[in-house]
Amino acid sequence: MTLKASLADLGPFRRGTVLRRFMPCGQPGCRCQAHAPQLHGPYYEWTRKVQGKTVNVRVTKEQARLLKQWIANVRRLDKIVAEMQRVSDRMTERLFQAARRSPRIL
Repeated sequence: MTLKASLADLGPFRRGTVLRRFMPCGQPGCRCQAHAPQLHGPYYEWTRKVQGKTVNVRVTKEQARLLKQWIANVRRLDKIVAEMQRVSDRMTERLFQAARRSPRIL
């Protein structure tokens, strides 16, 4: 599959990380406050940067499943774009060197 075709096959994507957390509630006498605490959860959080600031959003288990797929897609996108950059660098370097020898190539 070509790099361009890989982009078309990618599907939706989002940036960030999905966390699965167990947390105490803070209520005195609750099981989560015991010496061997039984924390509440799991809770799912989506963490990402928005305008340079970290944003955490609690999401459902189904939303977390979708987000994990989309985050995997954005990681694939990043790899494809990096490979496209490497291919373009090699191609343009050859053109650049050829233009140095014969200015009419570009």
